[in-house]
Amino acid sequence: MKRRTFLATTASVGTAACLSQRCMLAAEDSAAPKQELKKGTTILFQGDSITDAGRNKKNPVANEKLGRGYPNHAAKLLLEAYPQLDLQIHNRGISGNKVPDLDRRWQKDCIDLQPDFLSILIGVNDIWHKLNGRYDGTAETYRDGFTALLDRTRKALPDVTIVICEPFVLMSGTVKQNKDKWFPEFDTRRKYAKQVAEKADAIWVPFQTMFDRAVDSGTEPAALARDGVHPTQDGHALMAKTWRQVVGI
Repeated sequence: MKRRTFLATTASVGTAACLSQRCMLAAEDSAAPKQELKKGTTILFQGDSITDAGRNKKNPVANEKLGRGYPNHAAKLLLEAYPQLDLQIHNRGISGNKVPDLDRRWQKDCIDLQPDFLSILIGVNDIWHKLNGRYDGTAETYRDGFTALLDRTRKALPDVTIVICEPFVLMSGTVKQNKDKWFPEFDTRRKYAKQVAEKADAIWVPFQTMFDRAVDSGTEPAALARDGVHPTQDGHALMAKTWRQVVGI
């Protein structure tokens, strides 16, 4: 199936603490075509602390100790849906990572795993560490480095389905307290992430849109990410459902 970019999806949460049936996702802007999985399909989640979420880094193996975040939620959904396919689901997110950090470990933590689906969520540290004076990368540094990383990936893994997840923040915690520092630069970086996804012919998972819709539906931002960056379990569960819906598996 031809890879394509999905520009929008929607999600709503009825209450801050609830992801019951009436809180489930609804795709209003575009429907993801169903993708056929084969036996032994390898799915790799990559990123920073949002992806890491306490996963096993000492001896990582497929389908085990994938952390507390959206990769673990997504893995449970997929393994329950396709028990006969022996899916191999990996989480190689590392807390604190930026695009240059992914690049340094890409051979071992991505290419050598030969994923069929590669999902990347990266970008919040690229601005957060800059705001803290620990990094000097610009929005253009982020865009160009991310582009180069995906070019490298396409050359090594020409058949991989790439999934780019939109960086996001919510108006709570540190983000709300430092809003004038985060914006408008964070919006520029989100725009660049989408451009990178389009150039790479990747599937685009619009997490910011998803969270914005949930907040518009009445959910408190802090119920989804207390510090504005790291999701709660409700936030991670919503991400996993949206990810699966948009990717089409």
